[in-house]
Amino acid sequence: MKRTGLLLLLTAALAAPAHGQAVSAQGPNALTCGTLKAESSQTSATSRWTISGPSGKNTETGVLRSGPRFECIDGAILIVEFTSSAGHSIFGAYFPDGTNIDYGRQQIDRRGTRFVLPIQAKARIAAPFRAAFDYHCRLDMPADPIQPATRADCIF
Repeated sequence: MKRTGLLLLLTAALAAPAHGQAVSAQGPNALTCGTLKAESSQTSATSRWTISGPSGKNTETGVLRSGPRFECIDGAILIVEFTSSAGHSIFGAYFPDGTNIDYGRQQIDRRGTRFVLPIQAKARIAAPFRAAFDYHCRLDMPADPIQPATRADCIF
């Protein structure tokens, strides 16, 4: 009897979302992440996905090679990734304050469970959510230069 109780307790602990995330999966095509919700559907060759949050709904449609794939970070930040039929991979991060950032997937790295964004993204992310990401300094462009003071925040 004790062994069964211990097994149930261990199973419940392992089934809990990582880091106390408020994540609710409604099947393979939907995810709730804090105040944000993502849903997708596919008809024929066309994919359709909707991101809902405090600032309203955003719906996109496209012919995709893969995705959209949804992920929740820190129980509040919704990540959407997809690859178009032309091969363009897109990374989007939606925040509970209604803002979002989008980058080409080639500009984003992943180290373990963390996403590594260009350092220029840090200023576009509200302060409470900045620590959820790491940053790199390899994308220095004349139109969006890396400020010398921000280089100290880069991991590579």
